[in-house]
Amino acid sequence: MNTSPARRLGQGLRAMFAFAQPLDLTPAQTYLADDLLALLRRMKRSEQIHSLRVLRDLLAEGPVNGDLGTAALLHDAGKARYPLAIWQKTLAVLVRTFLPRLFDRLSRGDPRRLLERPFVVAVEHPAWSAELAGAAGATGGAIWLIAHHQDDARQWSEHAPYADLLRLQRADDLN
Repeated sequence: MNTSPARRLGQGLRAMFAFAQPLDLTPAQTYLADDLLALLRRMKRSEQIHSLRVLRDLLAEGPVNGDLGTAALLHDAGKARYPLAIWQKTLAVLVRTFLPRLFDRLSRGDPRRLLERPFVVAVEHPAWSAELAGAAGATGGAIWLIAHHQDDARQWSEHAPYADLLRLQRADDLN
């Protein structure tokens, strides 16, 4: 996964102005049963819009199976456990980019601490998202994609859903 600073800036601006963007969850209904749709609705508006954009980009490049569609929509659901302000997200991105050892140390902290929270959330949200999706009825394939959406995909090149993981990561990075 490789997201440029300019792309991150665009993501931040979209998040900041999410209140002014329309939110149409209709495309999500194709992939999410009621309990999973409720999980999507618990996410911050900016993250719902991000997830819908990820799904839109996946659909633009080709067919999307149920596992990939679910993963596109719920890969960030775990962020709802400890919602972050834009400054916290920005801080985590900057520290990860310029001070990676500090990022690693802070990411092993306590998400209840305001200054450690963005680092812990950045690292732990895939596992939290997978756990929440599983509890809401997601399939094993969707749970796997969600849990590994931030991994170095090369380690999974022999795994059956490798192509879907690459697609998810590409669409996530673009949005």
